[in-house]
Amino acid sequence: MIKRSDDDRLSQTFAALANSTRRAILARLAEGEATVNELAEPFDLSLPAISKHIKVLERAGLITQGQKAQYRPCTIDVTPLEEVSKWTEQYRHIWETRFDRMDDYINQLKNREKDNE
Repeated sequence: MIKRSDDDRLSQTFAALANSTRRAILARLAEGEATVNELAEPFDLSLPAISKHIKVLERAGLITQGQKAQYRPCTIDVTPLEEVSKWTEQYRHIWETRFDRMDDYINQLKNREKDNE
């Protein structure tokens, strides 16, 4: 059973992941830490706009910002993604059942096609 605080955290995570720019930022951080400037490079967005996206990701617990000398590198924190994975896992049996039914249906169609040849 999911506790209320877990549910709130999941809501924040899903809200953060709902934006394609934030998903792209996470994908980049999956390769290793990066500065805000490095994260901003592939986007046609201002630094303040990228910073807002980073703050959303930080509030959701998906990234952290460190302090190294003059810059603040961002790193990914996979803990909220693991929580999403656990949450979605409870629905796996539904997906698998539906895929099995679809596979059965496709096989029926193939058999009909062979019978009609």
